[in-house]
Amino acid sequence: METFKKLKHFYWPYKRYFITSLFLVLIVTMITVIYPMVLQITIDEVILGENYSLIPLLSIGFILLMIIKGIANFGQQYLGDLFGIHSVYHLRDSLYKKLQRLSFSYYDNARTGDIMSRLTMDVEGFKFFLASGLKELIRVVFLIVTSLIVMFYYSVTLALLTMAVMPFLIVVVRKFDQQVHPAFRRVRKSLGNLNTRIQENVSGMNTVKSLSKEDFEIGRFTVDNEQYREVNIKTAHIWARFFPFMELIGNIAMVSLLIFGGWLVIRGDLQLGELVAFFSLVNYIIGPLMQLGFIVNQFSQAKASGERLLDILEAKEDIVDQDDTLGIDHIDGHVKFDHVTLKYTEDDDPALKDISFDVPNGNVVGLIGATGAGKSSITQLMSRFYEPNEGEVYIDGRLTTDYNLKFLRKQIGFVFQEAFLFSTTIKENIAFGNPKASMEEIVAAAKRAQAHDFIMEMPNGYDTMLGERGMGLSGGQRQRISIARALLIDPSILVLDDATSAVDMETEFKIQRALKEVMKDRTTFIIAHRISSLKHADEILVLDEGAIVERGTHEQLLKNGGPYQRIYDIQYQDKEAITGTV
Repeated sequence: METFKKLKHFYWPYKRYFITSLFLVLIVTMITVIYPMVLQITIDEVILGENYSLIPLLSIGFILLMIIKGIANFGQQYLGDLFGIHSVYHLRDSLYKKLQRLSFSYYDNARTGDIMSRLTMDVEGFKFFLASGLKELIRVVFLIVTSLIVMFYYSVTLALLTMAVMPFLIVVVRKFDQQVHPAFRRVRKSLGNLNTRIQENVSGMNTVKSLSKEDFEIGRFTVDNEQYREVNIKTAHIWARFFPFMELIGNIAMVSLLIFGGWLVIRGDLQLGELVAFFSLVNYIIGPLMQLGFIVNQFSQAKASGERLLDILEAKEDIVDQDDTLGIDHIDGHVKFDHVTLKYTEDDDPALKDISFDVPNGNVVGLIGATGAGKSSITQLMSRFYEPNEGEVYIDGRLTTDYNLKFLRKQIGFVFQEAFLFSTTIKENIAFGNPKASMEEIVAAAKRAQAHDFIMEMPNGYDTMLGERGMGLSGGQRQRISIARALLIDPSILVLDDATSAVDMETEFKIQRALKEVMKDRTTFIIAHRISSLKHADEILVLDEGAIVERGTHEQLLKNGGPYQRIYDIQYQDKEAITGTV
């Protein structure tokens, strides 16, 4: 129950729906227990006692009970569903908000398919128990208690005999719960793995087909699918083992009661109608006790789902605001790193080693180096996507932790190497960081990013709907829209993370020319593999294995004869080779 206690604040605010629904369930249960009593009166008083004058009264009473039960059933079902729907709405909303607050380090290890499974299958599993399972558990307990009370009224001996069977069923149900809960936990985990495999395959279909790896992907999916099948088979085996045993115990109890009850009727200690009513009441006990297995199943699934949801809700938020953040509305863009070291995990080698540099506001800094050298890590520290293990990062002479997190990130505009676009209009994609921007501002940003012309050539211009992840656009077009999106927020610091890697040389030249105007009086970090993209920077930092191995202007670095010179020579030789071939 610890899982449900931790999640209580999501469903308890809507307790009025649950309590009212539960009250109606108890009315339905009481009417259900009255049925055998009506049956007993019909047999003993009307049929055997030949008191036929009771027939109209019993008929009218029975019809009224049916009407009341029908209305109560409708109410309890509707209110129970409202309880589950409202609770899950609150829960899903909190989960989504939590995912927005979690840092990059959480997503470094998380899998998209597994997260999707938690927000859909696990949330729905938890909702199903709230809407019906919990209420059904209370109904079963109330039905058993009220049935026992009436049974003791008819025959103490038979009632005690019935109760003697109950501990055996309870023990079996308990053992069933102990085995089925871990089984359902494995089922949920396996389903998350399967969803992850599907999601990755669909997202990377272009890569799969271009490398003719369809059979390989089918093989990997088959492995995950077989694992999901196996855990489901093991869970089904648990069901198949326990339920026949519970049914056997129930049937033995019924036969024993039939023999002993018949003997009591023959002796005259019990009337026939009372025995018939007693057997109906026994079904109201044995049946619900066996039904506890299904309820335990629901409970186990809901508990397993709740635990997976708590994994998200209780995940540590590594990057949070300090209590006394600065209340300012603008930064100039002076960036300073003071002996900064960064490790993404304790077991990893440092991504950055003792990095120090000072960038006055308005300067342009180029970052170049091999893949994994630490270029992107530097810019991610500025926005506090990660926190340094050692050293300090300053903006305008203040620690980045002194700024409000949302404010800080709005002051830094990113254009990533992989341009991500949402499944909405081009206009809304550009205005994503500044929804209040006017159409004139959106168009101006698109023009500066060299995107306006191709946008106007599209069927609906800026109102053109894009496919998932910007499908339908070329890589260069997606990148230019991404650049326009960054420019529209008018950041004090601009980060171009290999932003022109997906465009041709002519388009790169146009974008660079446009960006020169944009970068005036704006601190800019350019991450690039092409020296042509950063040779006009005020300072270029050459990184290797997380350390700055060389720094200076383009001309200074060429004179040093170091790593920068070697990169330049390689790119120059490639250019010469291409020119010679032509």
